[in-house]
This record gives sequence, C-alpha cells and structure tokens, in this order.
Amino acid sequence: MAQGFTDSLQQNRLVIVAVDQTSGRVRVKSASDACTDLSCSEQTLVVSDEGTSTDLQTLNPGDIVKLEGKTGRPQRIVVVRRVWDELTSPEW
Repeated sequence: MAQGFTDSLQQNRLVIVAVDQTSGRVRVKSASDACTDLSCSEQTLVVSDEGTSTDLQTLNPGDIVKLEGKTGRPQRIVVVRRVWDELTSPEW
C-alpha cells in the first residue's frame, strides 16, 4: 500500500532525545519509538527559525527535526518544531 502524505511526514520526522556536544552525538527517536545515535561533525548544520549554526547546543530534547544527508551522519538537522511550540499547542 502506498504511503500517504501524513504518514510520510511522520516517518521522516524525529524527536531529539539527548545532545552530547563534546562527542558530537545526537540521540533521536522515530515514530516507532526506536532510538538512534547520530554522529555529527563540525560541519553539521542546525537549521531553525533562529538561523543556521554548527552548534549542536541549539537543539533541545523534544524538538521535532528532519535530517538531510547520509544515514547516521547528517549534513543538516532541520528543526521542524521546537519543544516549547509543541507544549503550547492548542491541542493540549
């Protein structure tokens, strides 16, 4: 069965679980609740509404992101929705 648009979005979005700046690792959780550790380099870009940075500390646990680049070694981490936006959503 073909995957619908909403299903596709959910499968490609991940939630930040933890960020370790010193080792360059970011742990993310998929829609199936499986966690994966990503190895980021000094060139990995974090793109958000606030701008573009190579500082992994701009990521927060709970942020919803999508990845661009190789599996496990993203070139770009794009913040789709910040954790504080999720918590203040009218759905709550």
